[in-house]
Amino acid sequence: VQLQASGGGLVQAGGSLTLSCAASGNRFVLAAMGWYRQTPGKQRELVAVITSGGTTRYADSVKGRFSSSRDNAKNTVDLQMNSLKPEDTAVYYCAARRLAATALTLAEGTGRNMDYWGKGTQVTVSS
Repeated sequence: VQLQASGGGLVQAGGSLTLSCAASGNRFVLAAMGWYRQTPGKQRELVAVITSGGTTRYADSVKGRFSSSRDNAKNTVDLQMNSLKPEDTAVYYCAARRLAATALTLAEGTGRNMDYWGKGTQVTVSS
């Protein structure tokens, strides 16, 4: 399974960006797709994860500002990021998991329970 993310870029604080990720090579519905981010010297962290049924979970730091949606038929997942802050600056990674898992498993923050990863896309928020 290959994941291709797009949509990163430079935006001013308070602005918006939408990241998109397309999966290919799978003949099954991915049980979960999500977004993680990482800054230099820091551990990768969960941003949002969404199951094939549409259940979403967000990091506390992005709740109310970010929204994720997916299209199972198109094998895509989006991350709408509003009210961006400089601390949102990071490389954002799209990830996916093949098999269903508990909410606790999906909530694991580093992404070790995800099976597939795309290359990151840089998001830079200027103050």
